[in-house]
Amino acid sequence: MIIEIDNLVKRYGDFLALNHFDLKVKEGEVLGLLGPNGSGKSTAINCMLSLLTFDKGTIQLFGEKMTPTNYEAKQKIGVVPQDIAVFEELTVYDNIDYFCGLYVSDKGKRLGLIEEVISLVGLEEFRKFYPKQLSGGLKRRLNIACGIAHKPQLIFLDEPTVAVDPQSRNKILDSIKELNRQGATIVYTTHYMEEVELLCDQIVIMDQGQVVAKGTKEQLKDMVRSTENLVIDIPLLPDTAIEDIQRLPHVVDVSYGEERLTITTKKMKEVLLPVLSYLEDEHIAFTKIHTGEATLNDVFLEITGKELRD
Repeated sequence: MIIEIDNLVKRYGDFLALNHFDLKVKEGEVLGLLGPNGSGKSTAINCMLSLLTFDKGTIQLFGEKMTPTNYEAKQKIGVVPQDIAVFEELTVYDNIDYFCGLYVSDKGKRLGLIEEVISLVGLEEFRKFYPKQLSGGLKRRLNIACGIAHKPQLIFLDEPTVAVDPQSRNKILDSIKELNRQGATIVYTTHYMEEVELLCDQIVIMDQGQVVAKGTKEQLKDMVRSTENLVIDIPLLPDTAIEDIQRLPHVVDVSYGEERLTITTKKMKEVLLPVLSYLEDEHIAFTKIHTGEATLNDVFLEITGKELRD
Protein backbone atom coordinates (compact mmCIF):
# COMPACT_ATOMS: atom_id res chain seq x y z
CA MET A 1 0.00 0.00 0.00
CA ILE A 2 1.17 3.50 -0.82
CA ILE A 3 -1.23 4.99 1.76
CA GLU A 4 -2.52 3.19 4.82
CA ILE A 5 -4.50 5.11 7.44
CA ASP A 6 -6.05 3.41 10.43
CA ASN A 7 -8.51 4.81 12.97
CA LEU A 8 -7.54 8.46 12.46
CA VAL A 9 -9.12 10.97 14.84
CA LYS A 10 -8.66 14.74 14.62
CA ARG A 11 -10.39 17.23 16.91
CA TYR A 12 -10.60 21.00 16.88
CA GLY A 13 -11.78 21.63 20.42
CA ASP A 14 -15.19 19.98 20.66
CA PHE A 15 -15.50 19.60 16.88
CA LEU A 16 -14.64 16.12 15.53
CA ALA A 17 -13.12 16.75 12.10
CA LEU A 18 -12.01 13.13 11.50
CA ASN A 19 -13.98 10.39 13.19
CA HIS A 20 -12.00 7.12 13.11
CA PHE A 21 -11.11 7.65 9.46
CA ASP A 22 -9.60 4.72 7.52
CA LEU A 23 -8.06 4.75 4.04
CA LYS A 24 -5.99 2.42 1.86
CA VAL A 25 -4.57 3.33 -1.54
CA LYS A 26 -2.69 0.85 -3.69
CA GLU A 27 0.31 1.71 -5.83
CA GLY A 28 -0.72 2.98 -9.26
CA GLU A 29 -4.32 3.80 -8.30
CA VAL A 30 -6.19 7.03 -8.91
CA LEU A 31 -8.32 7.53 -5.82
CA GLY A 32 -11.20 9.99 -5.86
CA LEU A 33 -11.55 11.47 -2.36
CA LEU A 34 -14.98 13.08 -2.39
CA GLY A 35 -17.41 14.67 0.00
CA PRO A 36 -19.48 17.78 0.67
CA ASN A 37 -17.70 20.89 1.87
CA GLY A 38 -16.69 20.42 5.49
CA SER A 39 -16.67 16.63 5.25
CA GLY A 40 -13.01 16.35 6.33
CA LYS A 41 -11.19 15.87 3.01
CA SER A 42 -8.69 18.69 3.47
CA THR A 43 -8.08 17.73 7.10
CA ALA A 44 -7.36 14.15 6.08
CA ILE A 45 -4.92 15.22 3.38
CA ASN A 46 -3.13 17.66 5.67
CA CYS A 47 -2.73 14.92 8.26
CA MET A 48 -1.27 12.60 5.59
CA LEU A 49 1.23 15.30 4.68
CA SER A 50 2.11 15.87 8.37
CA LEU A 51 0.93 19.46 8.11
CA LEU A 52 -1.51 18.77 10.95
CA THR A 53 -1.14 16.76 14.11
CA PHE A 54 -3.91 14.34 15.05
CA ASP A 55 -5.31 12.88 18.25
CA LYS A 56 -5.39 9.18 17.48
CA GLY A 57 -4.57 6.62 14.79
CA THR A 58 -1.70 5.85 12.43
CA ILE A 59 -0.62 7.04 8.99
CA GLN A 60 1.82 5.13 6.81
CA LEU A 61 3.06 6.30 3.43
CA PHE A 62 5.25 4.00 1.32
CA GLY A 63 5.09 1.47 4.15
CA GLU A 64 6.64 3.83 6.70
CA LYS A 65 5.19 5.97 9.48
CA MET A 66 4.61 9.51 8.21
CA THR A 67 6.09 12.23 10.42
CA PRO A 68 7.02 15.90 9.89
CA THR A 69 10.69 14.88 9.65
CA ASN A 70 10.24 11.95 7.25
CA TYR A 71 11.95 13.82 4.43
CA GLU A 72 12.60 10.65 2.44
CA ALA A 73 8.86 10.12 2.07
CA LYS A 74 8.24 13.80 1.36
CA GLN A 75 10.70 13.65 -1.55
CA LYS A 76 8.33 11.16 -3.21
CA ILE A 77 5.22 13.35 -2.80
CA GLY A 78 3.81 16.07 -5.02
CA VAL A 79 1.09 18.46 -3.88
CA VAL A 80 -1.06 20.62 -6.14
CA PRO A 81 -3.22 22.89 -3.95
CA GLN A 82 -6.56 24.32 -4.99
CA ASP A 83 -5.28 27.86 -4.49
CA ILE A 84 -2.67 28.79 -7.07
CA ALA A 85 0.73 28.95 -5.34
CA VAL A 86 3.32 30.43 -7.71
CA PHE A 87 5.64 33.43 -7.64
CA GLU A 88 4.30 36.38 -9.65
CA GLU A 89 7.80 37.83 -10.12
CA LEU A 90 9.14 34.65 -11.77
CA THR A 91 8.49 33.41 -15.30
CA VAL A 92 6.77 30.11 -16.00
CA TYR A 93 10.14 28.42 -16.50
CA ASP A 94 11.71 29.95 -13.40
CA ASN A 95 8.71 29.04 -11.24
CA ILE A 96 8.97 25.40 -12.25
CA ASP A 97 12.73 25.48 -11.84
CA TYR A 98 12.38 26.86 -8.31
CA PHE A 99 9.88 24.27 -7.10
CA CYS A 100 11.68 21.42 -8.81
CA GLY A 101 14.92 22.63 -7.22
CA LEU A 102 13.44 22.03 -3.77
CA TYR A 103 13.72 18.30 -4.54
CA VAL A 104 16.35 18.01 -7.29
CA SER A 105 19.67 19.79 -6.77
CA ASP A 106 21.39 18.49 -9.92
CA LYS A 107 20.90 21.22 -12.55
CA GLY A 108 21.35 18.87 -15.49
CA LYS A 109 18.73 16.46 -14.23
CA ARG A 110 16.44 19.33 -13.33
CA LEU A 111 16.65 20.75 -16.86
CA GLY A 112 15.28 17.54 -18.33
CA LEU A 113 12.49 17.32 -15.75
CA ILE A 114 11.43 20.92 -16.39
CA GLU A 115 11.22 20.41 -20.14
CA GLU A 116 9.26 17.21 -19.64
CA VAL A 117 6.65 18.79 -17.38
CA ILE A 118 6.31 21.89 -19.59
CA SER A 119 5.45 19.58 -22.46
CA LEU A 120 3.13 17.49 -20.29
CA VAL A 121 0.91 20.43 -19.29
CA GLY A 122 1.20 22.25 -22.62
CA LEU A 123 3.10 25.39 -21.64
CA GLU A 124 5.77 25.28 -24.37
CA GLU A 125 4.73 28.64 -25.82
CA PHE A 126 4.53 30.34 -22.42
CA ARG A 127 7.84 29.49 -20.75
CA LYS A 128 8.95 33.16 -20.67
CA PHE A 129 5.58 34.51 -19.57
CA TYR A 130 4.90 35.80 -16.06
CA PRO A 131 1.85 34.46 -14.19
CA LYS A 132 -0.02 37.77 -14.57
CA GLN A 133 0.20 37.32 -18.35
CA LEU A 134 -1.49 33.90 -18.23
CA SER A 135 -5.18 33.05 -18.40
CA GLY A 136 -6.79 31.29 -15.45
CA GLY A 137 -6.50 27.93 -17.18
CA LEU A 138 -2.82 28.40 -17.99
CA LYS A 139 -2.13 29.41 -14.39
CA ARG A 140 -3.75 26.18 -13.28
CA ARG A 141 -1.45 24.25 -15.61
CA LEU A 142 1.55 26.10 -14.16
CA ASN A 143 0.35 25.31 -10.64
CA ILE A 144 0.26 21.62 -11.55
CA ALA A 145 3.68 21.73 -13.22
CA CYS A 146 5.26 23.26 -10.10
CA GLY A 147 3.82 20.49 -7.92
CA ILE A 148 4.86 17.53 -10.06
CA ALA A 149 8.06 18.60 -11.84
CA HIS A 150 10.22 16.40 -9.60
CA LYS A 151 8.26 13.30 -10.79
CA PRO A 152 6.77 12.26 -7.44
CA GLN A 153 5.44 8.75 -6.89
CA LEU A 154 2.41 10.02 -4.95
CA ILE A 155 0.48 13.11 -6.07
CA PHE A 156 -2.28 14.98 -4.23
CA LEU A 157 -4.44 17.04 -6.59
CA ASP A 158 -6.99 19.32 -4.93
CA GLU A 159 -9.62 20.45 -7.46
CA PRO A 160 -7.07 21.16 -10.22
CA THR A 161 -9.70 22.09 -12.83
CA VAL A 162 -11.85 24.49 -10.83
CA ALA A 163 -12.92 27.54 -12.87
CA VAL A 164 -10.85 26.78 -15.99
CA ASP A 165 -11.77 26.93 -19.66
CA PRO A 166 -12.69 23.69 -21.44
CA GLN A 167 -9.42 23.53 -23.40
CA SER A 168 -7.28 23.79 -20.26
CA ARG A 169 -9.53 21.37 -18.44
CA ASN A 170 -9.10 18.73 -21.13
CA LYS A 171 -5.33 19.28 -21.16
CA ILE A 172 -5.16 18.95 -17.37
CA LEU A 173 -7.19 15.74 -17.39
CA ASP A 174 -5.02 14.30 -20.17
CA SER A 175 -1.91 15.21 -18.14
CA ILE A 176 -3.28 13.44 -15.07
CA LYS A 177 -4.02 10.30 -17.07
CA GLU A 178 -0.49 10.39 -18.48
CA LEU A 179 1.02 10.79 -14.99
CA ASN A 180 -0.89 7.73 -13.90
CA ARG A 181 0.24 5.78 -16.99
CA GLN A 182 3.81 6.65 -16.00
CA GLY A 183 3.22 5.01 -12.62
CA ALA A 184 2.14 7.81 -10.29
CA THR A 185 -0.40 7.11 -7.57
CA ILE A 186 -2.91 9.95 -7.38
CA VAL A 187 -5.30 11.20 -4.71
CA TYR A 188 -7.82 13.42 -6.47
CA THR A 189 -10.46 15.74 -5.05
CA THR A 190 -12.98 17.45 -7.29
CA HIS A 191 -16.52 18.78 -7.43
CA TYR A 192 -16.97 17.55 -11.00
CA MET A 193 -18.43 14.06 -11.02
CA GLU A 194 -17.65 13.52 -14.70
CA GLU A 195 -13.96 13.80 -13.83
CA VAL A 196 -14.38 11.08 -11.22
CA GLU A 197 -16.01 8.86 -13.84
CA LEU A 198 -13.15 9.51 -16.25
CA LEU A 199 -10.13 9.24 -13.96
CA CYS A 200 -10.70 7.31 -10.76
CA ASP A 201 -10.12 3.60 -10.14
CA GLN A 202 -11.45 3.78 -6.59
CA ILE A 203 -13.73 6.31 -4.91
CA VAL A 204 -14.07 7.19 -1.23
CA ILE A 205 -16.99 9.34 -0.11
CA MET A 206 -16.55 11.20 3.16
CA ASP A 207 -19.11 12.92 5.34
CA GLN A 208 -18.77 14.28 8.86
CA GLY A 209 -15.18 13.04 9.08
CA GLN A 210 -15.99 9.44 8.22
CA VAL A 211 -15.88 7.16 5.20
CA VAL A 212 -19.54 6.60 4.32
CA ALA A 213 -18.97 4.69 1.06
CA LYS A 214 -16.08 3.32 -0.97
CA GLY A 215 -15.51 1.22 -4.06
CA THR A 216 -15.36 1.49 -7.82
CA LYS A 217 -17.83 3.75 -9.60
CA GLU A 218 -19.89 0.72 -10.58
CA GLN A 219 -19.93 -0.62 -7.02
CA LEU A 220 -21.12 2.75 -5.76
CA LYS A 221 -23.79 2.99 -8.43
CA ASP A 222 -25.02 -0.45 -7.44
CA MET A 223 -25.95 1.06 -4.07
CA VAL A 224 -28.65 3.14 -5.76
CA ARG A 225 -29.21 0.99 -8.83
CA SER A 226 -32.91 0.84 -7.97
CA THR A 227 -33.33 4.47 -9.06
CA GLU A 228 -33.57 5.83 -12.58
CA ASN A 229 -33.39 9.29 -14.08
CA LEU A 230 -36.02 10.79 -16.35
CA VAL A 231 -34.28 13.54 -18.32
CA ILE A 232 -36.30 16.08 -20.32
CA ASP A 233 -34.84 18.93 -22.37
CA ILE A 234 -36.91 22.03 -21.60
CA PRO A 235 -35.77 25.47 -22.82
CA LEU A 236 -37.68 27.36 -20.12
CA LEU A 237 -39.04 25.89 -16.90
CA PRO A 238 -40.75 28.04 -14.23
CA ASP A 239 -39.50 27.62 -10.67
CA THR A 240 -43.00 26.68 -9.56
CA ALA A 241 -42.92 23.69 -11.93
CA ILE A 242 -39.95 22.18 -10.10
CA GLU A 243 -41.86 22.36 -6.82
CA ASP A 244 -44.99 20.89 -8.42
CA ILE A 245 -43.12 17.97 -9.98
CA GLN A 246 -41.29 17.28 -6.71
CA ARG A 247 -44.67 16.75 -5.07
CA LEU A 248 -45.75 14.10 -7.58
CA PRO A 249 -45.93 10.53 -6.21
CA HIS A 250 -42.74 8.41 -6.45
CA VAL A 251 -40.47 11.38 -7.32
CA VAL A 252 -37.24 11.15 -5.29
CA ASP A 253 -35.44 14.26 -6.52
CA VAL A 254 -35.80 17.02 -9.13
CA SER A 255 -33.13 19.31 -10.57
CA TYR A 256 -33.03 21.75 -13.46
CA GLY A 257 -29.96 23.25 -15.15
CA GLU A 258 -28.64 24.01 -18.61
CA GLU A 259 -32.20 23.68 -19.99
CA ARG A 260 -32.47 20.09 -18.74
CA LEU A 261 -34.93 18.73 -16.18
CA THR A 262 -33.73 15.62 -14.30
CA ILE A 263 -36.19 13.60 -12.22
CA THR A 264 -34.94 10.74 -10.06
CA THR A 265 -37.42 8.00 -9.27
CA LYS A 266 -37.65 4.37 -8.20
CA LYS A 267 -40.85 3.83 -10.20
CA MET A 268 -40.36 5.16 -13.70
CA LYS A 269 -43.63 3.79 -15.07
CA GLU A 270 -45.65 5.52 -12.36
CA VAL A 271 -43.84 8.84 -12.85
CA LEU A 272 -43.52 9.19 -16.63
CA LEU A 273 -47.16 9.81 -17.56
CA PRO A 274 -47.96 12.19 -14.68
CA VAL A 275 -44.91 14.32 -15.52
CA LEU A 276 -45.78 14.49 -19.23
CA SER A 277 -49.39 15.29 -18.38
CA TYR A 278 -48.28 18.06 -16.05
CA LEU A 279 -46.06 19.62 -18.74
CA GLU A 280 -48.92 19.46 -21.24
CA ASP A 281 -51.44 20.99 -18.83
CA GLU A 282 -49.05 23.83 -17.98
CA HIS A 283 -48.17 24.39 -21.66
CA ILE A 284 -44.46 23.79 -20.98
CA ALA A 285 -42.70 22.87 -24.22
CA PHE A 286 -39.97 20.23 -24.28
CA THR A 287 -37.75 18.96 -27.10
CA LYS A 288 -36.30 15.64 -25.99
CA ILE A 289 -36.90 12.97 -23.37
CA HIS A 290 -34.80 10.00 -22.31
CA THR A 291 -34.10 7.80 -19.28
CA GLY A 292 -30.89 6.68 -17.65
CA GLU A 293 -29.51 4.78 -14.67
CA ALA A 294 -28.32 6.37 -11.48
CA THR A 295 -25.21 8.57 -11.60
CA LEU A 296 -22.47 9.14 -9.05
CA ASN A 297 -24.26 12.33 -8.09
CA ASP A 298 -27.31 10.22 -7.26
CA VAL A 299 -25.05 8.13 -5.02
CA PHE A 300 -24.10 11.34 -3.24
CA LEU A 301 -27.67 12.41 -2.74
CA GLU A 302 -28.68 9.08 -1.31
CA ILE A 303 -25.64 8.59 0.94
CA THR A 304 -25.00 12.12 2.21
CA GLY A 305 -28.27 13.86 1.47
CA LYS A 306 -26.32 16.69 -0.14
CA GLU A 307 -25.20 17.76 -3.57
CA LEU A 308 -21.42 17.52 -4.02
CA ARG A 309 -21.26 21.30 -4.55
CA ASP A 310 -23.06 22.09 -1.27
